[in-house]
Parts: sequence; C-alpha cells; structure tokens
Amino acid sequence: MATFNYTGTSHSLFILLGIPGLEDQHTWISLPFFISYLVALFGNSILILVIITERSLHEPMYLFLCMLAVADLILSTTTVPKALAIFWFHAGAISLDGCVTQIFFIHATFIAESGILLSMAFDRYVAICDPLHDSTVLSHMAIIRIGLAVVLRSFCVILPDVFLVKRLPFCRSNVLPHTYCEHMAVAKFACADIRVNVWYGLSVLLSTVVLDALLILVSYSLILYAVFRLPSRGARQKALGTCGSHLGVISMFYLPGIFTIITQRFGHRVPLHTHILLANVCMLAPPMLNPIIYGIKTRQIRERVLSTLASQWKLC
Repeated sequence: MATFNYTGTSHSLFILLGIPGLEDQHTWISLPFFISYLVALFGNSILILVIITERSLHEPMYLFLCMLAVADLILSTTTVPKALAIFWFHAGAISLDGCVTQIFFIHATFIAESGILLSMAFDRYVAICDPLHDSTVLSHMAIIRIGLAVVLRSFCVILPDVFLVKRLPFCRSNVLPHTYCEHMAVAKFACADIRVNVWYGLSVLLSTVVLDALLILVSYSLILYAVFRLPSRGARQKALGTCGSHLGVISMFYLPGIFTIITQRFGHRVPLHTHILLANVCMLAPPMLNPIIYGIKTRQIRERVLSTLASQWKLC
C-alpha cells in the first residue's frame, strides 16, 4: 500500500476554470445557464407559492412536489451563480471551506431529490394500488416524517464527505477544470491516498441513489401491473396520466446522471469539456424542467398558476 508523508503547504484556495478548452466561448455558454436558472427560479417559486396557498393542493403528491421544488431551488442556486461569475467576470477563485460547502450542498440536495422521487413513487403506488387507504397511509404527519427522514438521510451520508475532503493535503495544482466543486474532482488533486474517499463515495451512491432508483423501478412495475388489470379503458388512461408527469421528472433526474457516469467510466476519448457540460446538464435540467413538466401535465396546477398570473397581471 502506498504511503504519503506530506509535510509541505496545502492549498487553501482553488481556481475553477469553467468549461476547459472553451474559455473563449464562455459568454455564449453562459446564456443557456442564465436562462435555465431564471426559469428554475421563477417556475419553482411559483410552484411552491401555488401549492402552499391553494388548500385543494394539500395532497401527498403536491406536497412532495413542493419539497422537490425547494430542493431544485437549492441545487440550482448552489451551482449556477458561481458558474455565471466564472463566465462573466472570470471570478473562479473559491476557498477550501467554500469548496467543501458547495460539495456538501450539491451532494446532499441531489440525494434528497432522489429520496423525494422515491416518496412520490410510493405515493403513486398507494393511490393506484390501494386507493381506499391513501389518506391514512400518507397523512400529513406521515408526509412530514418522510420529509424529515429524507433530509436526515442526506445530511448523515454526506457530512462525512466534508471531513474526508478537509483532511486531505493539496500540494498539486489548485486549478480545477470545472464550474463547481465536486467531491472526487477535488480529491484527485490531493497529494495523499484518496481510496477512502473513493470507496465511501461509491458506497453512498449505491446505498442512496442507486437503491432509490431500483425501488422506484419496483414501484412502477407494481403500478403498471395494477393499471393494466383495471377493467375500464378510461380508468387505465386516467391512472397512466397521473403517473406520466412523475415518470418525466424521474427521467430528467436519472438519465443525464447515468449517461454522465457511463461517459466518465468508458468514454476515455470524450473531450474533457464534454464531461463538464454533461455534469452541468445534471445540475441544470431537473430544476428547469420539473416545474414545466408538472405545469403542463397537471391540470390543477396549470389552472391555479394561470389564475395567479392573471390576477397579478390585473394588479399591474
């Protein structure tokens, strides 16, 4: 086993490059980042406001959607403003503490979103497979407990990442070819053994996001089995319609991440800037598209949003 006896100075400041190899295109690249962030801020804020103020939407599916919108706001606000500062002002400097804080919020929020999507899948399972007990199984108190469990799980599994990164000495380059700090991207610049970081990161991924995805797959397999056993074609279409928006959100969350992981592991000839752009798609796409998908697919939300915007327009 390799040993490291580093006694020199460790970097306490890092420089985020943005999209390496495309520095001269940063101004143009910033446009989709900026537009996506505005859409995410506006869409998710409206979604939260509508669900909180409209009592008819105080149902499990919409309350979980409200949690997802909060997580989307945190995820996009943790990453996009810093990326825009890099693109517009070349302000890539970030302290080690700032970098670790960004790592914590990005990974914790990502795992929280995965847990919320699993909770939403469970809600759809109960609503379709056991509708008579929907209100008792997923009462308001049960939803609060699920939300607290999702937050607590994220906090507990990601907090060790903070200490695993903080313990590392950084004596190599302090220039990070990225738009944000990511655990393993930062750990690779350490002049120490990072196998603990690697194995812990892998175990967290498998025990949270991968496990959630498998449970969601099982849940929807049971849902589809129950749906196609319904005697009425109209009932089948209605049941599938209620799941359509959720399946769209799940696809937007998991598919870019899976594609990014496959590209990182097997796409050795893929340019570095492609890896970074794909990683940013994972941060940009879900917060931007989730409110759009639910706004279009869910009649109650669409009507309430249009009503709210119309009333605000009249006031102006």
